[in-house]
Amino acid sequence: MLAGLLAGTAPGRYASAWTYGKVRRGIASLTGSGDDRAWVDEEWRRRRLFDMDQARVKLRAAYDGYDGKLQALVRAAGLDPDHALLRWGNFDKALLLPATVFEPDDSGRSYRFRPNFRSIWVRNLKSRGGVLAYFPIPDTPVVLKLAEDAGASIVRESIQTTNSWGLRGGEPDGSAELRGIVLGDSYMQGLFVADDQTPSECLERVLADRFGSTVDVLNTGHLGYSPEQEYFTLLEYADRFPPKFVILSLFANDFGDLFEVLEGWADWEENRHWIGKIAEFCAGRNVPLLIVPAPWVNHVEGPRRTAHYPGRIPDIVPESAVYFDPMEDFVEAQDREVEARRARGEPTTPSPLFNGKLGDGHFSPLGCRVWAESVGRRLARILERDAARARP
Repeated sequence: MLAGLLAGTAPGRYASAWTYGKVRRGIASLTGSGDDRAWVDEEWRRRRLFDMDQARVKLRAAYDGYDGKLQALVRAAGLDPDHALLRWGNFDKALLLPATVFEPDDSGRSYRFRPNFRSIWVRNLKSRGGVLAYFPIPDTPVVLKLAEDAGASIVRESIQTTNSWGLRGGEPDGSAELRGIVLGDSYMQGLFVADDQTPSECLERVLADRFGSTVDVLNTGHLGYSPEQEYFTLLEYADRFPPKFVILSLFANDFGDLFEVLEGWADWEENRHWIGKIAEFCAGRNVPLLIVPAPWVNHVEGPRRTAHYPGRIPDIVPESAVYFDPMEDFVEAQDREVEARRARGEPTTPSPLFNGKLGDGHFSPLGCRVWAESVGRRLARILERDAARARP
């Protein structure tokens, strides 16, 4: 887990209250009651405050169980009880984030990257109970030495730098002929891949080749973000960086617990609201919105049981947006790579499109390129169609 998902489903009366809240919201929506959104927002606020309180207690207990070397690393990363950033994310979880890499945001985003900062990922840290943890730390000699002393594996290729806007990538180029904003979570941020290998950077190159013009794609991806946070992210950057297109990347845990969502237990209605807000904003500015679910590694490598995720997503996509699933391109790329490996006598697992060699399910550098090529083709057709319609 990333540094820790310290709180999830609440116990006792809070759990029953929130179950009632979901029922009440559904009734209000069906009957057209005007107070449904205000009431829902207040329930979410109350739930998140409760989860933060519970997480602080768990954090102290976990920290006290660490050995001295791990405590030293945790303090240097800003993950100790006195400095750790506890914020809500992953739709309905409390996240423990290193305060050296992240900072709080009360505009609706909950948290964000610190600007002009260089970090690197460590993994395989055995915390209390034998749980393996991974998180980013400052990329400095002192902190890296502490990581080695604590027995962490340093993912050397995962160096991540942020620009002055607190986003991964170079400084934004507002003069680029084609500008786009990518909204998303850790899949779009690019976990364990270099700065020039993220999906947004790969997409930028695909579009530049297609259109032969200057392109800048703003990568607003943050691990743990869901459509609510992505909506407020769009509000922040759309005026400073007026986009010609917006891409909204989704994943199963935007709708609840990953494995529960895959079985159909998901809160589709909450994100119908926030996806609708993003679509309304884009439509009001005549900016095309492309909604893209990130393929899950198990669906690419094994049985494609996608009835709920991503199968249910089109049901909540507004008419003004375009839905595109790149799954077929991922499966075809997987087949090509497996055959090539087999011909060379190499192992065919884990999937070359994901970070399986690191015990992680996010896109590998190759997966980022496959995503960019697939999404880039669909996006280019949309942009070319709109340009043709705009001609007199």
